[in-house]
Amino acid sequence: MFEGLATLPADPILGLMSLFRNDTNANKVDLGVGVYKNEYGETPVLASVQEAEARMLSRQVSKSYVGPGGNPAFNAAMSELLLGRSPALAEGRFAAVQTPGGCGALRVAAELIKTANPSATIWVSDPTWGNHIPLLGNAGLAIRQYPYFDPVSSLVAFDAMMSTLANVKPGDLVLLHGCCHNPSGADLSPEQWREVAALALKTGFTPFIDMAYQGLADDLDGDAYGLRCLADHLPEVVVAASCSKNFGIYRERVGLVGLLAANPGSAQAAVSHMLSIVRGIYSMPPDHGAALVAEVLTDPQLRQRWESEVAEMRDRINGLRDLFSSAMQSRLGSNRFDFVKRQKGMFSFLGLSEAEVLRLRSQYAIYMLSSSRASIAGFNSTNLDYVCDAIAQVVTT
Repeated sequence: MFEGLATLPADPILGLMSLFRNDTNANKVDLGVGVYKNEYGETPVLASVQEAEARMLSRQVSKSYVGPGGNPAFNAAMSELLLGRSPALAEGRFAAVQTPGGCGALRVAAELIKTANPSATIWVSDPTWGNHIPLLGNAGLAIRQYPYFDPVSSLVAFDAMMSTLANVKPGDLVLLHGCCHNPSGADLSPEQWREVAALALKTGFTPFIDMAYQGLADDLDGDAYGLRCLADHLPEVVVAASCSKNFGIYRERVGLVGLLAANPGSAQAAVSHMLSIVRGIYSMPPDHGAALVAEVLTDPQLRQRWESEVAEMRDRINGLRDLFSSAMQSRLGSNRFDFVKRQKGMFSFLGLSEAEVLRLRSQYAIYMLSSSRASIAGFNSTNLDYVCDAIAQVVTT
């Protein structure tokens, strides 16, 4: 039965990770993997999460199922983190369930969309995170792309984006990165978010927000501006959120899928369908990570410590952006890489050709995706000058 299966090529990111692990160069640098790293190249467990875990384990008396919807305290706390004090929460117009990571949230959302409107098309940005199209398209939905990033200016190609979205038909969905656009690092401004909200209201498309990096661009509330703006002005918004990055609990696989509905009745109907979808895919979500997040968000002391830790991660990333841009300016005598300090989040396209990326890998053991998407958090005080020297050499010879 299975002898006819052909071996598939490795996922680009996972394949790059394997190449990096097998490289024996003592100076090798990993700018490909999409996880936060501290100054020592570690992905640490946050102190707030460690304390929450100790508390939770000291009082846990059961490992029984939590139910298809997951941890109610987690769902409520995450809904508030995302929407703030939106009237939609008090009115019962926001329905949410816990999922296995942001990937699980995206897939459950896709299945819900297919149930509600099998002919819907999901429009994703060009470029977008590499797993968006498989996760959503494998649910059986049509996928199309809209222009988003201008590689010449390294800014959002907003006019082209809006021109395309103006022709999206009612009932279709437009996937938008809530902040820290992956892979480009180019985010919409508050004014641009307001224009998107007005266009969605005019044309009838439904925004679908992927919120994977809340807190790592400007601050927790500022990073949710786009989502909250849409929620304030539109009858329906879909959201998929991940706790991997801002809580540092990647392997715990914690996410949330939510739907802002026009009325409480529609929200409750959506919950019933989400629970049915969950039951048919993975039955129940894991509990541990969601319980940690709920503990942190509902305890004032832990919440304050966590917010400080998120700020530390954010400040480190933004500081590295400044350092990299300044270092390249001093080496090249130009502002070619100044865009990096203006972008947000963990990733940026460095504007290198595929040949230049391959040369960095073969000659200097510096690893990034062939598109030149680099994980800014992969820089530290011991490798930044090495990487900048190598890039300067590659782009000038």
